[in-house]
Amino acid sequence: MTQTAALPVIVLDGGTGRELKRIGAPFRQPEWSALALIEAPDYVTRVHRSYVEAGADVITTNTYAVVPFHIGEDRFAAQGAALAALAGSLARDVADSAPRKVAVAGSLPPVCGSYRPDLVDIDRARPIVAALVAALAPYVDHWLAETLSSLSEAELVGEVTARSGKPLWLSFTLDDTHPGAVARLRSGESVTAAAQLAARLGATAILFNCSQPEVMADAVRAARAACDLAIGVYANAFPPQPEEAEANAVLLDIRADLDPAGYAAFAQSWCAAGATIIGGCCGIGPEHIAALRGL
Repeated sequence: MTQTAALPVIVLDGGTGRELKRIGAPFRQPEWSALALIEAPDYVTRVHRSYVEAGADVITTNTYAVVPFHIGEDRFAAQGAALAALAGSLARDVADSAPRKVAVAGSLPPVCGSYRPDLVDIDRARPIVAALVAALAPYVDHWLAETLSSLSEAELVGEVTARSGKPLWLSFTLDDTHPGAVARLRSGESVTAAAQLAARLGATAILFNCSQPEVMADAVRAARAACDLAIGVYANAFPPQPEEAEANAVLLDIRADLDPAGYAAFAQSWCAAGATIIGGCCGIGPEHIAALRGL
């Protein structure tokens, strides 16, 4: 694989929710991937193992949907911490039993809804993020704050995780409705500002996820120009989503052109731009991760 730096590429896992659905786990909206954790956690273990077998160096805890937005306020209050701890322990067990070194990333999701910076309420989100951090801390090697659509969400995660002593990776979702435009977050804030903030917060990596593959290379180049952090990409396989889309409203279609070979071709361009961490988000499965490992 062509790279701009002589650094090894770290391969992440792929999407969890779609893979759970594909293998027959309990799955519905609004619970999304949390439903398997609640009703049939063995399926979660199977997904983690499939990504390790495909070649992932990092597996991510199944906590993206363990928030009130997905499982409801009452269930989160009663079971949120226990479900997050279960997700952490499942991932830790799979990583520890792997035949090679595999790290566990603690997923910290956008607790007010994906793709919707207009819904962000920092005061409401703070105790939710704190509960996830406390429950996951015994099990994870580093934090992965995912699908951040605004700088304020990243600042909150930096604040809450600061005392954990664990490295922080910040991953932002991009405006992918205007390919070719200056790389920016869904809030309209620039990737340059996001990279500079990640460095100020002491993050060890900045990533871009849950966006169209076509916009990722420009974001990598912008981040590379703005900071010295490790840079990663894990794109989704969705068509572009409009700004007014309702978070968690429907199960989105998957692009037919993003088979393993097609996705791997995009990954080559990201690494050529300077990414050293690659993986997959929604709609990207173990066969895609195997293709990334095989490059």
